[in-house]
Amino acid sequence: MYYIVYPLLYLVSLLPFFILYGISDFFAFLLYHVIKYRREVVMNNLSIAFPEKTEVERIRIAKKFYQYFTDTMIESLKFISISKKQLLQRSTGSFDIINEMIDKGYNINLMAGHQFNWEYANLLYAINLKIPFVGVYMPIKNKSFNKIFYDFRSRYGTVLISAHDFKNKMHDVFKKQYMLALAADQNPGAATLGYWLNFFGRPTPFVTGPEKGAIKNNAAVVYVGFKKIKRGHYKFETTLLAEQSAQMKKGDLTLLYRDILEKTIKEDPANYLWSHRRFKFEWKDEYENLWIDDKATAPNQK
Repeated sequence: MYYIVYPLLYLVSLLPFFILYGISDFFAFLLYHVIKYRREVVMNNLSIAFPEKTEVERIRIAKKFYQYFTDTMIESLKFISISKKQLLQRSTGSFDIINEMIDKGYNINLMAGHQFNWEYANLLYAINLKIPFVGVYMPIKNKSFNKIFYDFRSRYGTVLISAHDFKNKMHDVFKKQYMLALAADQNPGAATLGYWLNFFGRPTPFVTGPEKGAIKNNAAVVYVGFKKIKRGHYKFETTLLAEQSAQMKKGDLTLLYRDILEKTIKEDPANYLWSHRRFKFEWKDEYENLWIDDKATAPNQK
């Protein structure tokens, strides 16, 4: 199957960007207007995150989100054949902070959110950093597509570990200096497994693993924010959250991450993966001991 799918996708990837973006426009229209792919989820997320905006404004953001979403899928196909020169012409980033932390001997935890286009970020940072970084990914069920994506994502040295295998392989990863890239805005598996805090003013649990792992290994923690400059062109900005995370108190790293993630999203509200249920857990009084937000009291204390 792979030897049938790969040549076809490779040929598609050779198409000029303007043709690929025409295809993207068609699919964005289809997903929003016809299939209505997770449209209710998107609109509900936006109504929670941006209650101050009108319905018309939120619809405008949603339509733009679907364009960003399909652009990312189409651009991912382009990565099958894209040259290093093309990649560097279309993406820029800041790397000095991370390389400085590497020179100091720190392990690095790189935190990001589900912004577009993470595939550019993966390849760009792999090219410009002094050590390979480890990316935790969710395998694609179709084995042929999984291999195609795995191959282009690891092209410049990214070490990819399946989320299903990470617990078994993390000890090997941590044996030497490492940089671990994490999308730290995942929902925990259960409401009782997360740190609770306000996210866009709504009590929300965040996964604890990124913070706990950083503190355990005294990693330097950096945040990478994604900016879509124009169609097909991206800028990635790095911010140091903590040089020695072991000195941070419980919850502090997660709060720093929450603050800068919100700021980044507000700069371009469409550039976030709103098709996933960002606020799927409801607050209960029994979670009070999991509340870490020092900028607000737990809901039951109001």
